[in-house]
Parts: sequence; C-alpha cells; structure tokens
Amino acid sequence: MKGSYLDSDIVEIAGHLGEKADLLSGKTVLLTGARGFLGRYFTRVFAHLNEHRLDKPCSVIALDNLITSGEAGENIPDLPHFTFTRHDVIEPFMPEGKVDFVVHAAGIASPFHYRAHPMETLEVAIWGTRNMLDVARRDDAGFTFFSSSEIYGDPDPRHVPSPESYRGNVASQGPRACYDESKRIGETLCYIYHEYHGVHANIIRPFNVFGPGMQKTDYRVLPNFAAHLQEGEPLNVYGSGAQTRTFCYITDAMTGFLLTVLSGVPGETYNIGNPRPEISILDLVARLTGVLGREVPHNVIEHPDSYPADEPNRRCPDIRKAELQLGFTPQVELDDGLARFFTWAATAYAGP
Repeated sequence: MKGSYLDSDIVEIAGHLGEKADLLSGKTVLLTGARGFLGRYFTRVFAHLNEHRLDKPCSVIALDNLITSGEAGENIPDLPHFTFTRHDVIEPFMPEGKVDFVVHAAGIASPFHYRAHPMETLEVAIWGTRNMLDVARRDDAGFTFFSSSEIYGDPDPRHVPSPESYRGNVASQGPRACYDESKRIGETLCYIYHEYHGVHANIIRPFNVFGPGMQKTDYRVLPNFAAHLQEGEPLNVYGSGAQTRTFCYITDAMTGFLLTVLSGVPGETYNIGNPRPEISILDLVARLTGVLGREVPHNVIEHPDSYPADEPNRRCPDIRKAELQLGFTPQVELDDGLARFFTWAATAYAGP
C-alpha cells in the first residue's frame, strides 16, 4: 500500500497534544497491535515526538502477530528507540525492563476479518488483555485498552447519543458476537485489575474512526466505498441504507486516544469519536457526491455472506466525559476528513 499516512496528519496530532506530550519524555511504551491501522499511527506519532518535541526520547516496544496487518503493516520501519517483536499477545510477554505505559491496541476490528477469525478475535481480547494487564500490574504502568463502540450493540433510541454509562443492547450469539462480547470481557478484565490490583486502567470506545492507512480489503464502509470508486464500480450500500453512523477522522481520534493514555482518570472509560453529524449511509453517499464533485452511482443490496448482518440501526457517541476530563474536542469536519481520505485512497488503492 502506497503511503499509509499523511505527514501533515502526524504533525497535526502531535500539535494537538501540546505540553501533555512531554509526559512521554524518557518513558517506555509497550504497544500491541503495532502494525495495525491505529498501531501504525501511534508508531509515527511517537517517532515524530522523539525527533521534534521530547527532551529525552520515549522507547517503544512494539508487538504484533501480523495476522491482519496487510502489506503496509508487514513493511516494518527501522526507527530509533523502537524495538519490534513478532509476537501473539495471547501468549505471555514480559519485557526485561520497566514499562511506563501499556497501549493494548491489538485486536481484529474489521467485520470481514473477525468473521473469518472468530476464535482469534475472542482470544486476543481475553488472554491478550490479561497478559498485558499483568505487565502493567508488575510495573505499576498506565494501561489503555481499546474496546469498541460495538459494546453498545443496537442501542435503544433513548440512549443515542450513547454515554459510557449505557449498558448496551448486545446479542451474545450471532455473527457479531465474537467481537462485541470479546470487548465486553476485555473491559471486565480491566475493571478487575483496577479494582482488585490497583492497575491504572483506562478503556477507550472508538466510534467509526477512518483515515489514510485503512486497508483496501478492510470492508468497513469508507474503505469499501473507496475501493469501489477506484475500480470504477458502483458503491454497495448494505441493508436498507437507513442505518446511521458518525465518523471520526484519524487526527481527532488519535488525539483523543493519546489524551487518554497520558491523562485518563484511573478506572474511567471514554467514548472517542465525533458526534456530528449522525448520518445515514445513503446520505453519506450523497455527501460524497459533493466532496468528490461528481455523481457517485450506488446499489442498495443485502449483506454478502462474508460480512456479518445484524448491523446496529444507529451509532453516535456522547463525548461529554472526554470533553470534561481530557479536554477532547473533535476539530475535523466530516467533509474535510472525507476529502483527505479519498484523495489519499485514489493513489494508495491504485494498482495491485
């Protein structure tokens, strides 16, 4: 994949952190899922801060089993102060030296991939999370777990936008259960380690994050649309197209993630996303027409067998806690984010 991020986006993320970034100076970070979509952004932001901001560089121990990383993930950069180990976190891992922050971003997030790897999806959120919590417990390190907005399931309309206190409407069986339930179990482990062992654990529930670096074969809505546009094919809208989502551009999401890592209140959970606009998938297609300056043909079809049905009708975050406790406020408007992503994808998704 050609160019898995925009340099200007990395600079933007680092700039949003301001002085809080200095908390990384001289520290050691254990990063799981380091070659995934989010992990590659963490890598590049840490490298940028080392070069341009921090008095003492942070050291990063990067782990990934490369099961779903794709071409961009397998091309591992040689960066100062970074050590990459190919490791499946369902197996124990104890670094020799002290770790200050554990960022547990390993997981199988694409519906296409978690439908193909249901057991691995469960295991990384159960055994992987426990193994990484054991590192945090040993070293008294800050721990950040990447959960998902999917833990809310198909929310009652009375709870949209959904606050962190909403307990969800989730099926324990079905095509999405391996992912939804794995994240709920991971959150329970974080609660146990915080309450019983004093681990400074935070939970992040991301809402529809998108941006450069998403794989062409990801099958989530925006890379799916971009891949079809690249091939000159009509977009496929699954289901009725009336289901709604909000979309958070990667620079805003990464800012929220890093603010959680650096200043999250111990034991707290944070929705990280952009609550505006909540838009139907059919309206998203219409929005693309304006962003791209041309008509975007589309078909409304049933879900393919490779994609799990039973989609939530609505998905929209209440981010007031993150605003209050972290100072998190999304900056990138939807049209701007779409323009950045589709401009990048036009080149990155070209060719084989």
